[in-house]
Amino acid sequence: MEWSFRTAEQLVAALGAGAVTSMELTDEAIARIERDDKVINAICVPDFDRARAAAHGADQARARGEDRPLLGIPVTVKESYNIAGLPTTWGMPPHRDYMPAEDAVQVSRLKAAGAVVLGKTNVPLGLQDIQSFNEIYGTTTNPWDHGRTPGGSSGGSAAALASGFGALSIGSDIAGSLRTPAHFCGVYAHKPTLGLAANRGMVAPPEPALPADLDLAVVGPMARTARDLTLLLDVMAGPDPLTLGVAHRLALPAARHERLGDFRVLVLQEHPLIATGSAVRAGVSRVAAALVDGGARVVRHSPLLPDLTEAATLYMQLLISGSVARFPIESREQLPSADDRSLDAVRRRAMAFSHRDWIDANNRRELHRHGWRQLFTEFDVVVCPITPTPAFPHDHNPNPLVRRIDIDGVEYPYLDQLVWAGLATMPGLPATAIPTGRSPGGLPVGVQLIGPMFEDRTPLRLAELLEQKIGGFQAPE
Repeated sequence: MEWSFRTAEQLVAALGAGAVTSMELTDEAIARIERDDKVINAICVPDFDRARAAAHGADQARARGEDRPLLGIPVTVKESYNIAGLPTTWGMPPHRDYMPAEDAVQVSRLKAAGAVVLGKTNVPLGLQDIQSFNEIYGTTTNPWDHGRTPGGSSGGSAAALASGFGALSIGSDIAGSLRTPAHFCGVYAHKPTLGLAANRGMVAPPEPALPADLDLAVVGPMARTARDLTLLLDVMAGPDPLTLGVAHRLALPAARHERLGDFRVLVLQEHPLIATGSAVRAGVSRVAAALVDGGARVVRHSPLLPDLTEAATLYMQLLISGSVARFPIESREQLPSADDRSLDAVRRRAMAFSHRDWIDANNRRELHRHGWRQLFTEFDVVVCPITPTPAFPHDHNPNPLVRRIDIDGVEYPYLDQLVWAGLATMPGLPATAIPTGRSPGGLPVGVQLIGPMFEDRTPLRLAELLEQKIGGFQAPE
């Protein structure tokens, strides 16, 4: 029997029943990687010897009667996480030989839960792209169309899942880096509420792995089903034991509803700053129709929704100013004129943000957060696109500011497509990416379910119910 595309939940049950061993699962996963990854290039740092040793240990632990959430389950880890004994480069050539001494806190949690780490998955340079390519490890391709990107920056993880290289993966998200690869590859991902999952050790080399409250950025789970997302989030969630964990304990509230018909959903399809392509509009409409058919209350407009233009502007200001602070660049370009209100002008101004500018943007963000709190008194989840299109062809122009994205024959600035991902990221809301089917060209299409802050189980539960209603992951043909 082939196990590579079984869910983690199914594998846990099979291992418990003695129908398969972790060694068998691990050997099968390794064989599949060695056979298929030459083209996909998802696993940039294999760790097969230690994976087999961990699988053997998992089988022995199960024989002793141990029962941990992921005991014996093969998984992958985004390259940007520190794993002792493996390089952490973030795709940056000067750090190709950087070797951390300790595991990231999330890698430690995976191992404590019994997972078997097969290796690391590919990323873009500095995690700074919607694609996954770098000079060290090359280009990761989309399993559905090798001429297209799997997304980024967790593109290697999404491609690995779609290819059957392990049952689960962990990634990170600041600009849709979990959700966009899931959308492009037809898998599931969850961007947790900001601060829900500790991120220590998911740090650019050679910085020390210290606890940090990062702005916008989160770590989170990726899987092939909604229930597997919840299984992995329960392993990942919780404060860093070195800081908040000294005094705080996690108590995520239950989902607001269990039945599809009880959900109150706001559906968004159009953005004032960028078009939504026909394939993505169709995906949103399919989800909306399934919600209506299931008895949910579906609304297309609400005066409670924070202004989308201002939200996108704030997001770009916070994203770009933070990115430039972490990865300084020299820009000799003149600042745009004051009457230029385009997102491109917003990005260029944000490169020169002062601390006072950032404080002002952060204060305006708090007003948006309050707006979202009010909205979630009337709605449980917001359904909207992740990006305006399915996976696009590889574009390796080194300057993303001059790239363009084609939306149904009309070109837009490449980075403008981040506005949908930023809708949840800027206020720190949880968002679950789900597949909705395929485009007329055969590419996967996904949407995101945005939920109330720290009520991550609400969009996850709706994702599970929609999976039952419209179907979920399909293996690439």
